[in-house]
Amino acid sequence: MNKDFKMVATTMFGLEGVLAEELTNLGAKDVQESIRSVSFKGDEGFMYKANIALRTAIRILKPIKVTKIYDEEDLYDTVKKIKWEKYLDIDGTFAIGAVSNSKNLPNHSHYIALKSKDAIADYFRDNFGKRPDVDVDYPDLKIHIHINKDLLTISLDSSGDSLHKRGYRTATNIAPINEVLAAGMVLLSGYRGEENFIDPMCGSGTILIEAAMIANNIPANINRKRFGFETWKDYDEELYFVIQEALLKKIRSSHFKIMGFDKAPSAIVKAKANIIEANLDEFIGVHHVNFFNSTKEVFGKTTILFNPPYGERLNVDTQEFYKKIGDTLKHNYPDSTAWFITSDIQALKNVGLRTSKRIDLRNGDLDCKFVRYDLYEGSRKFKKNNTDFSSEEEEE
Repeated sequence: MNKDFKMVATTMFGLEGVLAEELTNLGAKDVQESIRSVSFKGDEGFMYKANIALRTAIRILKPIKVTKIYDEEDLYDTVKKIKWEKYLDIDGTFAIGAVSNSKNLPNHSHYIALKSKDAIADYFRDNFGKRPDVDVDYPDLKIHIHINKDLLTISLDSSGDSLHKRGYRTATNIAPINEVLAAGMVLLSGYRGEENFIDPMCGSGTILIEAAMIANNIPANINRKRFGFETWKDYDEELYFVIQEALLKKIRSSHFKIMGFDKAPSAIVKAKANIIEANLDEFIGVHHVNFFNSTKEVFGKTTILFNPPYGERLNVDTQEFYKKIGDTLKHNYPDSTAWFITSDIQALKNVGLRTSKRIDLRNGDLDCKFVRYDLYEGSRKFKKNNTDFSSEEEEE
């Protein structure tokens, strides 16, 4: 029987609580939040499950050595003392990622990675007369070096590529939102597929896809072609497929509408391509519509969630733009909960609605607010509109 071991799931700032909840729901033990990471315990099968299913994790790391170090020589010696043949064949390949925050060592990640690479190469050369090659693109073993003050953690990266690379996004717009952030925003909003969902500025469709996967309980990384652990020496392919099959059996069907609008025809084309790539075209409808000219065409409670353009994506009067967002929500989307993320905190004042919640997030290098507006049913009565914004596409 596989033994439990400690793992660390990394994430984005502001999503630690969401990730901890995901891990707990998935069956992790001893879940503990830190800054941009959550530690937990599980066995080998759970490591596979975490990689396939977690929506807000960036990497799943398996620590193999934690110790204090005080200089570069300590780093080199500690890395070299590990019996690397347990994890890597001499004819295999490896790559190293590093993060350093230390007064005693250079905070240059490339230098730390290079020093660690030399230690591993020298270990193999001294013990076997030959060293494995480095392959930064498709290594058999990816190693993560983390130095915080004087604490060194050496981990095996079970994910390989960042888990935000779901495998469905083939077409992108300018500054597309990260898939992990998109999923985190949907989960923070409380949406679970039990009401309608609209992204009125959908771009290439990332938020819509993440929402549809949540609504239907589809594993986040089911479309990925490769995980790091698949080339580990102890990889259990049979166990992996058992875990994958068990997750697929838990997929359900949400019968509420999920729809996206964008005023740019090129964005609609890209969104449709990505939705088809994710095998979600039966669940999501996207339409060439300017949000500011739109009205709520579905009945019942609705979650509206979007990422308004900013910076290079927004060449308009910011104050006027945000005022129009508020006016459109207030007048045209009753009985809805609207959420959006923005780095322009000053512009929020122009929305003209009172926020019921504000959450600090980061989008790349930008400090952002993820804000909620509760839109109640007003005096205006809405007649039933037969326009169906489901998976049937409009003529463009």
